[in-house]
Amino acid sequence: MRVRFVIYRFAAALLCVIPSGLVFAVSTSTNTVGDESASSSRSEMMNNLLVEYCQVCHNDEALTGGLTLETFDAAELERSTEVAEKIIRKLRAGMMPPSYAPQPEPVNVGTMLSTLENRIDGIASKKPNPGRRTFQRLNRAEYVRSVRDLLALDVDVDALLPSDTISHSFDNIADVQTLSPTLMDGYFRAAEKISLEAVGDANAGPSGVTYKVPRRGSQLRHVLGAPFGTRGGISIIHNFVADGEYVFKVQLHGSPQGYLYGRNFADDEQIEVSIDGNRIELLDIDPLIAESDPLGLNIETQPFVVTAGPHRVSAAFLRRFEGPNDDLIGPNEHTLADSHIGITYGITTLPHLRDFTIRGPKKVMGVSETPSRKKIFKCRPTSPDDEISCAGEIVKDLASQAYRRPVGNLDLEDLMSFYESGRAKENFESGIRLALQAILASPRFVFRTEEMPSEAVDEQNYNISSFELVSRLSFFLWATSPDDELMNLALEGRLSDSKILEKQVLRMLADPRAESLATRFAYQWLRLQDLEKIHPDAVAYPQFDTTLADAMQRETELLFYNLIKEDRSVLELLTADYTFVNDRLAKHYGIPEVTGSRFRRVALTGVNANRTGVLGQGSILTLTSVANRTSPVQRGKWVLEVLLGSPPPPPPPDIPDLEETRSVSEERLLTLRERMEEHRSNPACKSCHLVIDPIGMALENFDVTGAWRMKDEGMPIDVSGELYEGTTINGPLELRDAILKRPQVFLTAFTESLMTYALGRRVEYYDMPTVRTILRDASQNDYRMFTFVMGVVNSPAFRMARIDETVSTAVGPGS
Repeated sequence: MRVRFVIYRFAAALLCVIPSGLVFAVSTSTNTVGDESASSSRSEMMNNLLVEYCQVCHNDEALTGGLTLETFDAAELERSTEVAEKIIRKLRAGMMPPSYAPQPEPVNVGTMLSTLENRIDGIASKKPNPGRRTFQRLNRAEYVRSVRDLLALDVDVDALLPSDTISHSFDNIADVQTLSPTLMDGYFRAAEKISLEAVGDANAGPSGVTYKVPRRGSQLRHVLGAPFGTRGGISIIHNFVADGEYVFKVQLHGSPQGYLYGRNFADDEQIEVSIDGNRIELLDIDPLIAESDPLGLNIETQPFVVTAGPHRVSAAFLRRFEGPNDDLIGPNEHTLADSHIGITYGITTLPHLRDFTIRGPKKVMGVSETPSRKKIFKCRPTSPDDEISCAGEIVKDLASQAYRRPVGNLDLEDLMSFYESGRAKENFESGIRLALQAILASPRFVFRTEEMPSEAVDEQNYNISSFELVSRLSFFLWATSPDDELMNLALEGRLSDSKILEKQVLRMLADPRAESLATRFAYQWLRLQDLEKIHPDAVAYPQFDTTLADAMQRETELLFYNLIKEDRSVLELLTADYTFVNDRLAKHYGIPEVTGSRFRRVALTGVNANRTGVLGQGSILTLTSVANRTSPVQRGKWVLEVLLGSPPPPPPPDIPDLEETRSVSEERLLTLRERMEEHRSNPACKSCHLVIDPIGMALENFDVTGAWRMKDEGMPIDVSGELYEGTTINGPLELRDAILKRPQVFLTAFTESLMTYALGRRVEYYDMPTVRTILRDASQNDYRMFTFVMGVVNSPAFRMARIDETVSTAVGPGS
């Protein structure tokens, strides 16, 4: 209860002291100064262009898109910068005026854009707007990674912490990170569970953990981590809290009639249970298990002694043969773990593993040395008199790492009181465990607060502290806490040296932890999490399973990570004529001579040349589909939102779905293009679909799972179309070329997303001068990744903050 009281006390104080949120991120950059001496005639020219070509729709009466330009005056940009940025965005993308409307001269549009941008950038350099950001807390991914670095322990927080809210594609946006009693209770439970697992529990009682095989997990292919010579099943890392006896239970799938699924083919089937690759028991499968076992389709091992700490545990079927499966229902090597479709043709009928449970310890035999215990117990008391000093050393070291700054005396005294309470109840290790629990539940760990300077400052804007800078840096590039080298540089105050800072960024990008830019930033920016929501129809697309979906996701992550590692151009996200595949994905794409589960780089040749960049990758093509058909609307919307930063408006109410559109003519089934043309004959649909559909139709040669095809419903696929700005395209490569005609649009969208992720807040109109500065610098270096990363790190928004006039006191250490 003491731990809960401390964190509630801090949270209440934080919300009372900072009702409108902490303020971060200021832009005082000396960007290209606007042309302040521009003549009034140029302002008049811009105003006239807007009146002639734009106000017919964007006026006080029509309010098309919720925008009016009647009061906009180019000579007084300081009053209407936000509107000006909207104008710039639409003109840069070529989205306004619409292609069917009268068009201004390109030279006038260019003059208008450069003038508006220069003037706005000049205003920003003199009167920077830092934006606002409330306090930030660790999201689930950051929490897991921080615990791993602190304790050498991987934890599954899905059952402990609620899902993070996604805003503008990311789960680290501060102002939507709720602070509720449910969430706080989740952090308390997580702290208690993690501290117990890290230190170990010699008094542990029996408990059970069940791991489920994904519904679409392959039951015929080798599962990564399981011993070779096996198929299907499951392989996981499980942390055992103590040395002792454990029992492992497998549960098999049943058929809709209640029998063992695949019982007619189970006469010689066996499941191997292994720990760290070593077989501990081979379980025979009785085809009549459902009739003979009162517990149902369950098989248990004998008790086995396992030492404390993390171990890889696998349960998988022995592979009886190599080559295609030849079962009588229908040979299919991509079997699905779904018994409800097992009675149809095309799905294999071999037994399937459903759940795997680890129970114990039944008999505790102590706690062995584990990676976590080595991280925690850096000293051991040799006598009772040594306990306090040793405990103080351990607690101070753990708290300094967890809090991402040196620990103040008040914080240390508070934590040591927890140690003393735990020590009095049991022993030295129990005291350390309770102190660790308090550290993990502390606001200093859970929240990434940034403190205003206690001394007066002459200006409203100030540089954040060195410890706050390395924290921002490490969570940006590694999604975890700073390491010792960063902390030491912060302690020495050396990061104000731009050369040292750049050297550290280079070091961090070369570190394997920088892969988080692919698995966290790119994963969310490109919306790869949506891949889990798409379940292609099992009968129409039997080749799709979890193994293939995982490979698709990994392909996209590896492409992005390759750009980081080799400092390649961001434009290669669209132009890369290579990709990364393993045997599973290579077979799906029709790429020969790739074997094994290891991913390797391959050239895209022949028909696979159409897969250039992310537009041809299975992950993107599948997550923008629906279960039984492709979705040009979803694909076009994805391109507009993600790659171009220009989301279309939401559909009007009461518009029928495409499924409600007539799908059969008198002679044949209609192709998807024909159905879409009929669908958008509705006037309420037409305006938006004219923008969205041509983009999506250009990708129609890729089916729901991203496989290449030439026909739809037996008819040749037509991928031709005309984009919103008049460019004609025919297929994925011409769509890519059309996007590259205006590379600044894509590059701006990427930079905005990178800044959003790095800052933990949305990029607003007043951040656009910083975005343009980053793009100008990147253009001098072929738009290489490092320039973008360094541009964000060097930006005032990343390195500075502004005094919040609503805050009269700072929340300091030990408050």
